[in-house]
Amino acid sequence: MFLLLAMLVCAVVLTSCEKDKLDIQQNYPFEVQVMPVPKEVANGQTVEIRITIERSGNFNDAEYFIRYFQFDGYGTLRYYNEPPYMPNDLYLLPQTQFRLYYTSQSTVSQSFDVWISDNFGNEKQVSFQFNSRD
Repeated sequence: MFLLLAMLVCAVVLTSCEKDKLDIQQNYPFEVQVMPVPKEVANGQTVEIRITIERSGNFNDAEYFIRYFQFDGYGTLRYYNEPPYMPNDLYLLPQTQFRLYYTSQSTVSQSFDVWISDNFGNEKQVSFQFNSRD
């Protein structure tokens, strides 16, 4: 009886670890939360945009990137006090909670899209539209 129990335990232990590598999840989807922004902006006015990336899981090597494209009006978008972003260029985001600053340089309505992506191919789009106050 003891010998049979020992053989059963050995069989379970030796066959339960068939994989050489552990499966570690690295790719976690995320959502982008944006605080409300004004509907109108005047020429030369700067609007603060507060953004939070809410991850469904945490992987230490996850990196997030941002790019934008303005298709109506004209203005500049920057991260804190950094130089303005160039449209369609990809920039690394050092934090998951941050502020962008959009400065209007137009007297007409303005629209632009912001894409936030990670290094696993997940991507979210956020659209902004401001009416001219002038």
